[in-house]
Parts: sequence; C-alpha cells; structure tokens
Amino acid sequence: MLAIVAAVLFGLALIMELAGFGLGPIITTSTLTTAGLLCVALHLAGVATDRSRFSRRRRR
Repeated sequence: MLAIVAAVLFGLALIMELAGFGLGPIITTSTLTTAGLLCVALHLAGVATDRSRFSRRRRR
C-alpha cells in the first residue's frame, strides 16, 4: 500500500514540475518527492505489511 502512495506522490510531483506550479509555500515538488521517498523507505522496511499472511505453519 505504501508503494502505491509513493507512486501517486511521485506522479503528482512530476505533473507539478512539468506544469510549473505549486500548491503554496508548503506543498512543493520537493516536498512531494521527499514524502514519496519516505513511503518507499517504509515499504522496503516492511511497515504496514500483514505478516500473518506470509508466516509458515508446521503441519504434522
């Protein structure tokens, strides 16, 4: 899920950069890029994953 959020943030940053506009002094392309990188890092670290789905069970 975090990878999808990161892709959306990167897409918005790209569109804003190509169009040459910002959404105020706080939300800029660099802010969206940083938020996207944070989401990718959290995704790669395994945050917000359902570990019970991937656990192995011992069957007898």
